[in-house]
Amino acid sequence: MQHTPNLEKIYKSLSRSDKAKLLQWVARDLGDSFPGIESDPKVCGGEPCIVRTRIPVWVLVQARRLGTSEADLLYSYPTLRAEDLANAWAYERSHRKEIDAQIKANEEA
Repeated sequence: MQHTPNLEKIYKSLSRSDKAKLLQWVARDLGDSFPGIESDPKVCGGEPCIVRTRIPVWVLVQARRLGTSEADLLYSYPTLRAEDLANAWAYERSHRKEIDAQIKANEEA
């Protein structure tokens, strides 16, 4: 969406209370959004992956559960950054059942 002068004008006209309410709405709307994580049906069957890569979050989570250190993950996946791992762990905390199901499905395959 392009920045519109009208939108900025409306924003500037809001009271602090209205801006706080607007912020709550935006946070609620974006609450299930995780920076650095994307799900695209054309990539890895739609499983959540680290952006710029085809590395599913569940792969990193399972490696960590099996004792792989973050340093080893970063070494094994040169395209990953520490920030990517932090995003993956945050995604796992909010989507534990989904990640567990993906790990289980992979183990059964």
